[in-house]
Amino acid sequence: MRLPNPRTAHPVSKLRWLRHGVLLAILATMLLWLITAVIAHHEIGNTRRTQAAIADITEAQVAAQQASASLKDVFTSGGVALTGTGNDFANDAAQINSDITAAAEGNAAGNIGAAKIQFVLGQLETCIQLAETDVRSSVPAADDATNCLAQPDQTVGGVPVTGTGGLTAALADLKQAQVAALDAQLGSPWLDPWLIWPLLLAPAALMLVFGGFSTGILVGHFRRRVGPLLPTALLATSAAAILVATLSTLDSHRLTANPLASEPIIVVLVLAALATAMALAHFAYRPRLAEYRFPRS
Repeated sequence: MRLPNPRTAHPVSKLRWLRHGVLLAILATMLLWLITAVIAHHEIGNTRRTQAAIADITEAQVAAQQASASLKDVFTSGGVALTGTGNDFANDAAQINSDITAAAEGNAAGNIGAAKIQFVLGQLETCIQLAETDVRSSVPAADDATNCLAQPDQTVGGVPVTGTGGLTAALADLKQAQVAALDAQLGSPWLDPWLIWPLLLAPAALMLVFGGFSTGILVGHFRRRVGPLLPTALLATSAAAILVATLSTLDSHRLTANPLASEPIIVVLVLAALATAMALAHFAYRPRLAEYRFPRS
């Protein structure tokens, strides 16, 4: 079936095409909002988990420093024969293990991050074993264990070599990997206002173009003015798009567990506004289209 030439088509046929375009623009606004809201919610959830993992690693770093200090105090006080490594050291070691286990749930560095987490846990186990060995050996100072805990990475040409230091260095390396992953997550285009605003407002801009052509046809061929329905539909669509774009921008900065753009009240308001816009747009074209009936070919 041959499509009619837009240049020679009857004005009413053009209005019918323009009405379809306006309705599709409103529908596109709704779909783009839903897509961006769902993906942005997922991205925000990922960044929050990574932030929690980084916080856990930071706590583990503090516990590692405390474990090293506690172990030194035990040997310095001379009570190692009675207390062993001491309750403080045991508690700090348990805290490190707990923090890293929790951080593993929010690992955003993929296989590299998982390998670094396993290396940290291995380092922790080694440090505990060295501390117990120092206690059994009755050495005057737990040098092996404290070095295992606090020794920095070795350097080659002034550049630190990853994996050659103690537990504290391994934790710092793990944290750096998670921070790099977090930076990549925060750079997601779905959290970028420079993408969200044009994406959500593009259908409204297209709707404005269709409305302009419709106005030209109504004035030029029918000597009629545009009624209030079509501008109101455009206003409702634009307002909905601006609202969700604004809330999405706020969400990308706040990174809260419940993004504003996905709040139930916002969902209801936006859906109501866009549904109203579709109804208004439909009825805005109806009077002129109802004046003509073309036989189906």
